[in-house]
Amino acid sequence: MIDVKTAVNAAYQYIKSIQDMMGSSLEDLRLEEVELSEDKSFWWITLGFNIPKKPPKNRFEDLIPISIAPTIVLYEREYKLFKVNSETGEVEAMKIRQV
Repeated sequence: MIDVKTAVNAAYQYIKSIQDMMGSSLEDLRLEEVELSEDKSFWWITLGFNIPKKPPKNRFEDLIPISIAPTIVLYEREYKLFKVNSETGEVEAMKIRQV
């Protein structure tokens, strides 16, 4: 059986490999939760990260020159849950985790 460190690394490498398909960079990628299934056949790994979120449009935005307008970047926290096979270390599934 693989150890927890190997399972977390598999989930981390998987999400990094599909980062381009997700359409944005993953800021502040962190391990959020780890759980071994009751039958010990797989690990549940939850990774959390921030994704850029567009701020609401300000009605005065068009009146302020871009050079002096403040740049505000908002982030939204998102979580992905990975199912990692405890024998092979392969990621079998990934889904959005709602909190």
